[in-house]
Amino acid sequence: MVDKSEKFSWLVRVGFFSRAILYFVLGLIALTSAGKIAEGTNGIFRAIQEFPAGTLVLWVMVVGLIAYAAFRFCSLLFDIENNGSDTKGWGKRIGHAGSGVAHLALAYSAFKFATSGTGGSGDGAQEAASGVISFEFGGIVLGLLGVALLVAAFHQAKKGWTGDFMHRIAGGAPSYTRQIGAGGFFARAVVYVVIGWSLIKAGFTSAGTEQIKTLGDAVASLAGQGFVFNLTALGLMLFGLFSLILARYRIIPEVDASSGLPKFRA
Repeated sequence: MVDKSEKFSWLVRVGFFSRAILYFVLGLIALTSAGKIAEGTNGIFRAIQEFPAGTLVLWVMVVGLIAYAAFRFCSLLFDIENNGSDTKGWGKRIGHAGSGVAHLALAYSAFKFATSGTGGSGDGAQEAASGVISFEFGGIVLGLLGVALLVAAFHQAKKGWTGDFMHRIAGGAPSYTRQIGAGGFFARAVVYVVIGWSLIKAGFTSAGTEQIKTLGDAVASLAGQGFVFNLTALGLMLFGLFSLILARYRIIPEVDASSGLPKFRA
């Protein structure tokens, strides 16, 4: 009989598989389809919808992205990856919670395409930001979120440079995992900088929330940057392949805290 923790582990692996599709398609359409990448995040899901059995793939992504979000929320609530409760540990755990929120939003976009065939107007991020900024100190909150993303970008680049992400991957992973993971993390760092800067401008200046960028929008905004754009798109495809490896070889900690330290921390 499969226990709850093993079921959770399989769901998280579906989450990494979903993330693999998301990033690989994002990088691919950035290089091959200017029209779709100009649509931002909607362009990603529209491209997936056009795959053979695309609607089925979208439903798998809905389940997987929700599962991945739950995995990240478990890091915040239960510290299943044993980051600790000091300042550095809480910083990582809060960052994981932010990742959880972002992947829930992506799951919702996938759900809209799976059920109605359209993602709507594509301005959900701007609408949410407008709601935040309408509150007292809302602009400060958005600006601080932007700063947090810039910090996250630094950590993504650091992971790519040091390769410390390999500690969370089982020993049977392919020998090239380190190299493609590094390329993927560097590309994500670039995207995080773009999104973070858009939040800082919206929160701390009068630039307006309409210029806040989501994942697809951030890549689209680099389209005129030539070499940087191409490298980032290739890096995102590498991150998709890296996520596919993680779907098989990532060490998934037990949900039950009494089970002890995760293997990569023991």
